[in-house]
Amino acid sequence: MIKSKVCLALGVSVLGLSQAAQAFEVNAGDVTANVYGYAQLNAVYDINEDIGGNTQGGDFTAITGGNNVREGHFDADAQQSRIGISAQHKDGAKVVVEGDFRGGTFRLRHAYGSYDKWTIGRTWSNYNSWTGWTPTLDFDSTAGSPGVQDRTEQVRYTDGGLSFSIEKNYGSSLNGGQSKNSLPAFTARYEGSASDDVSFVVAGLARQLSHDTGVQDDTAMGVGAFTGVNVNLGAVTLHGVVNYSNGANSYLYRSGAGWGGTDAYLHNGELETVSGWGGSVGLSTKIGEGDFNIVYGTAKMDLDDMNRDLGSVGSNNEANTNMFVNYMWYPVDNVMMGVELAHFESDLYGGGDKDATRVMYSAQYSF
Repeated sequence: MIKSKVCLALGVSVLGLSQAAQAFEVNAGDVTANVYGYAQLNAVYDINEDIGGNTQGGDFTAITGGNNVREGHFDADAQQSRIGISAQHKDGAKVVVEGDFRGGTFRLRHAYGSYDKWTIGRTWSNYNSWTGWTPTLDFDSTAGSPGVQDRTEQVRYTDGGLSFSIEKNYGSSLNGGQSKNSLPAFTARYEGSASDDVSFVVAGLARQLSHDTGVQDDTAMGVGAFTGVNVNLGAVTLHGVVNYSNGANSYLYRSGAGWGGTDAYLHNGELETVSGWGGSVGLSTKIGEGDFNIVYGTAKMDLDDMNRDLGSVGSNNEANTNMFVNYMWYPVDNVMMGVELAHFESDLYGGGDKDATRVMYSAQYSF
């Protein structure tokens, strides 16, 4: 029987911090199918300027940092709500189709089939993990989180904790170049544990960057790597992750202007890659009937060479940092409620910064 832990969407269930929700199960001959999902309200009060996006997640690009910003904004939506169907044949073949309503219309999140050691379709990138991640109510979560934190089309092979994939290139950002995806991305990941109290992940990525105008063309190699760890210290659990990228800032979560930073720039007809790094550290603990989490994350880019060669770093922020403190509690089965205080800050190249603080309330009813 397939069981759905709906809070997996927050990464919480992976860390053993949430309650399981039983899906509706239908048995039809050799196939067992489940319908699962949740309805969720996110409400936010932006103390400074309005930086909420879809699902009310904080958006670095919305921080202006001006002297005459309008302070005090309330907003709410239920766009994070989702529904999914999973079905498994008695011989082991499985299919999952899931979507949510981010953006105001139905959005496809997962559509894949799996059998034995193979997974084919759209699902979480293999260059991604919940190990090292600290739960947040903010759907877009922490800068410097492990991997790309998104889903993509792929062919993946998994053997125990080791997995390899060929994936649709997540996209490349070229400053001054005309981008072309000519090859897929190649990833490898290993999830393991050193003891009952320590789990870890290491992952790597390689992809080709291509510039092609039809007359002029050039290519460069982009690489990325991250490692993450969860350590059960008894009263608290420590979460940590470190990321590195060079020509793969699209995969460095919440870098650049807000999501992925510039991967490379065109200089004298050649692509020059841009490097970056990121990471986060957090703590989780049980308090009463709920979970308390605190996390700090950052993503930073090395823009010196691009500024020297081009005289500009474009729309890239030098660093994006955010911090979250939240409490999630479970008043009855399949219901989660939470409150969160968050602070967002962007450091600008050459000096200066801009920041914003906000408070969020969430209520999730899952099945």
